[in-house]
Amino acid sequence: MPSPTTQAQYLFRQPNLPLASSWLPIDADELVEIPLLGRVSAGMPIEACLDAGSIEVPTRMVRRNTYALRVHGNSMIDCNIFDGDVIIIERRESAENGETAVVMINDQEVTLKKFYIEKSGVRLQPANEEMPPIYLRNSDIQVLGLVMGVVRQPDLAA
Repeated sequence: MPSPTTQAQYLFRQPNLPLASSWLPIDADELVEIPLLGRVSAGMPIEACLDAGSIEVPTRMVRRNTYALRVHGNSMIDCNIFDGDVIIIERRESAENGETAVVMINDQEVTLKKFYIEKSGVRLQPANEEMPPIYLRNSDIQVLGLVMGVVRQPDLAA
C-alpha cells in the first residue's frame, strides 16, 4: 500500500537500472510540463484511448520523447506503482527482459507490465503475485515506451 503523505513524491529510474525504491519530494522550483496522454491499465488490458492534458514533473525525469500516463489497476504494486499514480514514459519501440513497459496488444488494448522475451513469444508479467502473466506472440504486441519514473500525488490518486 502506498505510504500516506500529503506532498507529491516521485521515484526515478536511472538509465539501465531498475526504478528506485526511495520516494523523493517534488521541488516546485525544478518542474517541467509534459503531456499527460491518458490512462494505462495495470491489470487486464484496456482499450487504448488518448486524452490530452499535461502534468508538471521533476526536470530530471524528462528525456526525449517523454510523456505521462495515469495508472488504473494494481498489477504493478510490487514495483511500487499503484492505482492513481502517474508514470513517466520514454517513448521506445523495444524493451529488454525485465523492463517495465507500456505495451499495445493487437493494435487496440494497452497494458503496463514487466516485459520478457521467451522462446514462444513474449510474456507480460504483472508485479503482483495474485495476477497471472499474459503470453503473446511477438506479432501481437508493440512496445510503446518504458517507465522512467512514477509520480504520486495523494490528492489526485485514483
